[in-house]
Amino acid sequence: MKKAIVMAMAAALVLSVSCAPKEPATPKVYMTTDISPEGLVKVYEALGVDFDGKVAVKISTGERGGHNFLRADLIKDLVQKVDGTIVECNVAYPGARYSTEEHWNTIKAHGFYDIAPCDIMDEEGEMRIPVQDTTHLKFNIVGDHLDNYDWMLNLAHFKGHAMGGFGGVLKNQSIGVASSNGKAYIHSAGKVETKEELWAGIGQTEQDHFLEAMAAAAQSIHEYYGGKMVYINVMNNLSVDCDCNAHPADPEMSDIGILASLDPVALDQACVDLVFEYPSSEGDDAAALIERINSRHGVHIIEHAEKIGLGSRTYELVSID
Repeated sequence: MKKAIVMAMAAALVLSVSCAPKEPATPKVYMTTDISPEGLVKVYEALGVDFDGKVAVKISTGERGGHNFLRADLIKDLVQKVDGTIVECNVAYPGARYSTEEHWNTIKAHGFYDIAPCDIMDEEGEMRIPVQDTTHLKFNIVGDHLDNYDWMLNLAHFKGHAMGGFGGVLKNQSIGVASSNGKAYIHSAGKVETKEELWAGIGQTEQDHFLEAMAAAAQSIHEYYGGKMVYINVMNNLSVDCDCNAHPADPEMSDIGILASLDPVALDQACVDLVFEYPSSEGDDAAALIERINSRHGVHIIEHAEKIGLGSRTYELVSID
């Protein structure tokens, strides 16, 4: 019953968007309610992209103790289909992914090492790459292994986030691809360049500036690969907390589906719309996630990403069920 309601809601979104005046190149966002290995492969195939080089599959490997991150058995078929390497970077806060050694232990404990080659991209160092939007950042600091790949498949778990309001492909591509020092640089909106400075309290910044810095960093990755990017959001385990939280709150709403696009702005916008238009009921309520997004002004990352030319908030939602 809930699946039917979600699909009806998605159809309404398709109608509301497609009836509006559109530019010729309105980006498509493909959607399935089948959250399974088969559904994940199917929604990827709907994009019609054939990789012609080495593919980095960017996921969150999840904090130890957490349980909402994308599971190895869910993503295995897709990662192997594209002959991908699972990539990550170390984090900027104390925990089981702070050091490279502990991060490798986490990758293995969560089963990713068993399904594909894995790469901690800042294990051997970091590098600076250009940003187009210099409002807050002068550059982006990323793991130097980023240069080893020709394409990136941005495979994100869409959920809430304590600082950003929500995490989707834009966050996975900005904070997620940044080195541990790069994460500090983005969180501080360019005020500090090391994680030690951030934890010393030097890099405090305004919330909107942080969100704008994330948008700029996400754009820098898209441009670094010359647009050779594929974007997927899996909308399951919709906690208000990120996978970087070792003790996340339990979801208060049901899973929605998997969405994919070549436009990261359109994709995150479509996912936010599905949350805000969710048919809540007693015991299955999107209110907590909506409050988390609104209280952090989370939609501003999408607004700024469109403003700087990364993508479009207007989209066509296409069901492949």
